[in-house]
Amino acid sequence: MSMGRARPASLRRAEGQWALFFLAPNLLGFLVFTAFPVLASLALSLTRWDLITPPVFVGVGNYALLLRDPLFWKVLFNTVYYTAGTVPLGIAVSLAFAVALNEPIRGRLGLRAVYFMPVVSSTVAVAMVWRWIYSPDFGLLNYLLSYLHLPVTPWLASTTWAMPAIIVMSIWKDMGYGIVIFLAGLQGIPQHLYDAAAVDGASRWQQFWGITLPLLSPTTFFVSVVYAINSFQVFGQIYMMTQGGPAHATSTMVYYIFQNAFQFFKMGYASALAWILFAVVFLFTLVQVRYQSTWVHYE
Repeated sequence: MSMGRARPASLRRAEGQWALFFLAPNLLGFLVFTAFPVLASLALSLTRWDLITPPVFVGVGNYALLLRDPLFWKVLFNTVYYTAGTVPLGIAVSLAFAVALNEPIRGRLGLRAVYFMPVVSSTVAVAMVWRWIYSPDFGLLNYLLSYLHLPVTPWLASTTWAMPAIIVMSIWKDMGYGIVIFLAGLQGIPQHLYDAAAVDGASRWQQFWGITLPLLSPTTFFVSVVYAINSFQVFGQIYMMTQGGPAHATSTMVYYIFQNAFQFFKMGYASALAWILFAVVFLFTLVQVRYQSTWVHYE
């Protein structure tokens, strides 16, 4: 069988030019709105700039300053605390609902849509609803507690309970996304594996631990990375519900960056904080990727 003749060089060059023509809008948008701001923030992190006077080069002075800033370590701890609460609990809740919705129950398609609605809802609107739920005077949660003769709590005004309250709200809002991804993973597991396990006498619980959970490891990795990145960048809930209070108990990295940039006008310091946040997220993702060798695949 004879091989087709190679295309002329002029034709390949023309195809490459047309490809660049169609890619140009996206490439231009990436360069202007992503690449340039990233590089600009790196340059600004080496300066002291208040948006009014010209930037002053200080080298690594901002990074040395934040290492001596006790509030930086406080917000970093709060961010890790929030992430450690939302990621594992969010994965567990999403997986539990996904397994339940994967069963042949009546109305499951409608239930899937209902559980996904908070994901597409505005963070501002959701935060306002949960502020009412957590209200110490007329909130639904304290009303239920008082009805059960249990002590009420000023949830968002307590340094102990404010962050857990935001974690619960965030898990509720984002679990629909995890449910959809886990449902896709569950439907990709071959049914004959469950049939073989049932013939061997394995219970549903044993099938879950021996088949479902291992074969969902790539899906769990994806969900955990997405959840972690979103958790490290939490802002809307904090801004709308607590403003970082009480006593900085809920102030996180992105909220602290916002304060330094647009309230204190310390653009250089805020840029340094942003790059530290990038390093933390990058290291966390890198650690997650190193566990790829423990994944179990369908084939």
